[in-house]
Amino acid sequence: MAFAPAHRAPRGDVLVVVFLRGAADALNLVVPYGDDDYHRLRPTLAIARPDDPRADRAHRARDLDGFFGLHPALEPLLPAWQDGNLGLVHACGAPDESRSHFQAMALMERGVDDESGPASGWIGRHLGSLDTGNTSPLRAIGLGSGVPHSLRGPVPAAALRSIADAHLGPGRIATALRRSLDGLYEGTTALDRAGRDTLDVIDRVARLDPALRSRPTTGRPAYPEGDFGSALEQVALLVQADVGLEVAAVDLGGWDTHFGQGAATGLMAARLTDLGRGL
Repeated sequence: MAFAPAHRAPRGDVLVVVFLRGAADALNLVVPYGDDDYHRLRPTLAIARPDDPRADRAHRARDLDGFFGLHPALEPLLPAWQDGNLGLVHACGAPDESRSHFQAMALMERGVDDESGPASGWIGRHLGSLDTGNTSPLRAIGLGSGVPHSLRGPVPAAALRSIADAHLGPGRIATALRRSLDGLYEGTTALDRAGRDTLDVIDRVARLDPALRSRPTTGRPAYPEGDFGSALEQVALLVQADVGLEVAAVDLGGWDTHFGQGAATGLMAARLTDLGRGL
């Protein structure tokens, strides 16, 4: 009998975490349409029952189990549910009573139930607990302008906007800049190590760039236009390139919809359309 060493795991799977930044209304995302109080207390916000003859089908919830349903904009996810590849956990979150979206998001990303917990992120601590032997500078990435709080921890994480744009530029100026940066970060401090890690990311992505840009577009999934769809496509390309990616964090913002939220249509429905098509 052979057992894997402690605190190790295979790198075959990639964890992709999508954070709905703001305050998504979960009761209209996974709809408890079988609860009469849901409709009574939400006369203008409630999503119609799947069999409600008074509502157009495009505005009705998509049934999951006879009680819960998906917002109609999330219909692209139904096949995954029906195949047993999608799980939904409702009414789960931090016991934060501040009513502050910012504090609630911070607690979620840190993975703690009060402000006294560790300042690192829950994904960062998870990666720090696993010795997978993976030294890739692209082990953990945040798609966007910065590394999200959830990735902070002992394992360096990189922020990446676009594979095609991750370079110092062409020509002699870029070569001179690279020599200067190599000299600047040749020390042994934490800042030096972070600088070298960043340059390693640039090197690794630069080697990928020509191959990825030359991939045929036929057969690719149709990602939604915009930053969210582009970020998910970048993740898919990195997974296919087998660069050692273990975790990717992607933000989808715009959930503080307030009076413009709507029900089956409106600001939230537009966000859910991107979410459903993207996933």
